[in-house]
Amino acid sequence: MLETLTQGFKSARERLAGVRELSESNVEEALLAVRASLLEADVDFGVAKDFLARVKERCLGERVETRVKTADGRVLNVTPGQHFVAACEQELVALMGPVDVSLAKDATGAVSILLLGLQGVGKTTVAAKLARHLAKQGKRPLLVAADVYRPAAMEQLAQLGAAIGVPVHREDGQTDAVAICRAARERAQQEGRDAIVFDTAGRLAIDEELMSELQAIDAAVAPANRLLVCDALMGRDAVNVAGAFAERLALDGLVLTKLDGDARGGAALAVKAKTGVPIKFLGTGETPDRLEEFRPEGLASRILGMGDVVGLVKDFEEVVDAKQAEADAARMLKGQFGMDDLLAQLRTIQKLGPLKDVMGKLPMFGELASQVDDRELGRVQALIQSMTRAERAKPELIDESRARRIAKGSGRAKHEVSELVKRFRQMREMMGMLGGAMGGGLLSRIPGLGKLAGAGMPSGMPAGFDPMSMMGAMGNRQMRRQTKAMDKAAAKKKRKAEKDARKKSRR
Repeated sequence: MLETLTQGFKSARERLAGVRELSESNVEEALLAVRASLLEADVDFGVAKDFLARVKERCLGERVETRVKTADGRVLNVTPGQHFVAACEQELVALMGPVDVSLAKDATGAVSILLLGLQGVGKTTVAAKLARHLAKQGKRPLLVAADVYRPAAMEQLAQLGAAIGVPVHREDGQTDAVAICRAARERAQQEGRDAIVFDTAGRLAIDEELMSELQAIDAAVAPANRLLVCDALMGRDAVNVAGAFAERLALDGLVLTKLDGDARGGAALAVKAKTGVPIKFLGTGETPDRLEEFRPEGLASRILGMGDVVGLVKDFEEVVDAKQAEADAARMLKGQFGMDDLLAQLRTIQKLGPLKDVMGKLPMFGELASQVDDRELGRVQALIQSMTRAERAKPELIDESRARRIAKGSGRAKHEVSELVKRFRQMREMMGMLGGAMGGGLLSRIPGLGKLAGAGMPSGMPAGFDPMSMMGAMGNRQMRRQTKAMDKAAAKKKRKAEKDARKKSRR
């Protein structure tokens, strides 16, 4: 996602590596890479120009503190390159925000949403996603099938509504969209429903007939929220469409769809600056659960390759049973920990959505996201399921003979079995590194993770449990290099401890 932008900022960081202070010349050189990526990402030229000027002013107009004291008293060394990244992040957030993702209530006290947009941008899917979002907040939503032109549009919404347990108001044979919406409003009041989502028709292009119908619906039902659905793949055209709709209807926000398939990101960066209409939600997949409240700071962090831990924590909170996670963590710390636990955790990760999206939100792993293959989880599961119960409980039982049998049963290679067992033992150390990198903060808020991140394991047991380290484990050279570096660091630490112990014994 947004690889074009990310690559530009990465190149800028590399150009500043090793510089002792920011100057007009080296900042200008770094901004050349950013400028190229912004234009390649289809960001409006005026928006890109203003953004670059503000970053340059922030970099050169502030005194760079090379030593910063954190809230917990630690002193960190800050490089000029890091100061440049911080300036970019602050300006990206300012460019896309601020955003209020709350949804307003209308005169009846209901959260009413009128969805607008061209044909094919995903309005019907977004309608179901918003209904699910509202239902999770404790509301009783009603979906309204008001697209009377597109074949099977009403049936599609009916199927989506049935899948999420939300009723759909539809009137087969009725061709008056305004009448359908008015009747749906009355039904919602009669049934005591406190949320209603109107799915309207789109066109291949903006025309007078479309806008007149939408204005008539707006006048008939007086929605509290008018949300325009835009396809991120449209690039700069999405900004133009938003501007055209905003001229005829008072838009309250945008829902940007298909952002997971957009390598450019021009729409995400420029739409607020050009139209004044904020992005409120991101659609990142086809299923009803793939809707995110838009956080400018989260997307800015991901664009800069720094992950989005806050977003990841929110994702985990939706799919993880906190009490069960804490119980599992306590059990693992007692040594009752095996491959079945890993299998359960991998299945939890699958609930979070595509693996590359999960990786993209992890600090230090964002650049690997595009290389991640979702099929790897299936391969790991096949390996584990080919093990006996005893082998799952005690992976150290797996010798050469057992590894050959497991490989044959799973249709994988024997070295993959060995690599899986090795990584299983390394997971604790990886988790500790991630937790430490965040200062023991955000990652520890994931249910169960806080308990695992700071506690010790009994002697002889694996040092931890980080299913994230299984991602792309096979055939991923970068991940192998990271593992090799970790092994080297661990060996160095062990040698130092042994050396210190010998010195102490001589005394």
